Amino acid sequence: MEAQFRQSIQQCKWVDTGNISRKPGGLLQVSQRTKEFSGSRMFMTIQSSRRIPAHHKPCLLKVSSSLKNTSGPVLKSGNSPVSLDESLVLKNKSARMEQLLNARCIYIVGMMGSGKTTVGRVLSEALRYSFSDSDLLVEETMGGMSVAEIFKQYGEGFFRDKETEALKGLSMMNRLVVSTGGGAVIRPINWKHMRSGISVWLDVPVECLARRISAVGTGSRPLLHGESGDAYSKALTRLSTLLEERGESYSNADIRVSFEHIASKLKHVDVDNLSPAAIAIEVLEQIESFLKNGGLA
Repeated sequence: MEAQFRQSIQQCKWVDTGNISRKPGGLLQVSQRTKEFSGSRMFMTIQSSRRIPAHHKPCLLKVSSSLKNTSGPVLKSGNSPVSLDESLVLKNKSARMEQLLNARCIYIVGMMGSGKTTVGRVLSEALRYSFSDSDLLVEETMGGMSVAEIFKQYGEGFFRDKETEALKGLSMMNRLVVSTGGGAVIRPINWKHMRSGISVWLDVPVECLARRISAVGTGSRPLLHGESGDAYSKALTRLSTLLEERGESYSNADIRVSFEHIASKLKHVDVDNLSPAAIAIEVLEQIESFLKNGGLA
């Protein structure tokens, strides 16, 4: 049975309407060129009602203008903005990566609170890629229901099925940075879809995760309900259990980015002071090493 896939790409590349041409069958083809407009940001919605081979991906495009930014988890970056040095390093490194990446997607995996969305957005802008969050895609297919509401009303199994559908659709695209849900790694079929690109595990100490999550509350984290104690202790207990259950699955990623390793390199006292740009730089360095050493060959 054909499954309808609906994709909303956040922070999409600018759409050059002068390079959109109609193809037979009512499909539109968009050039890879991008164009900047001085007004509002353009978002692109991709819809497909049939299965499309990976080598031939026409799509229907609906372009709308919006100034609304979707909110995501905030990665703590210390008390100062990204330094000019980090920004320059990130820009230069991403420019060198274009040929190596060859339009492959990047899938970011990791525990809840690890900064997948924040780091993913930094990477997408540096690489001139589009960005997508698999949780947001599932929420959209469910008419705007939150992940927590989906868990409560339909159960985790239902949510995981929708998550797999979203990853399957994303696997047929190029030039995307994808932030996955924390539990996406537990299903082997999801790894099959993510093997179309490069998978990156953001490995964050569980104590750091518990501090971040307890600081903002656990209301949007359905797997953290039911534990007793204060917010930090509750988050630490449940997160430790989840990491033990999922650790082997996370290790299936092509690349492991250890926050403790980055902090050591930069001589930071703890991982809480790492900026998203510093983490993105480490991701690109490891992707470059992985590809130059025959990864995905």
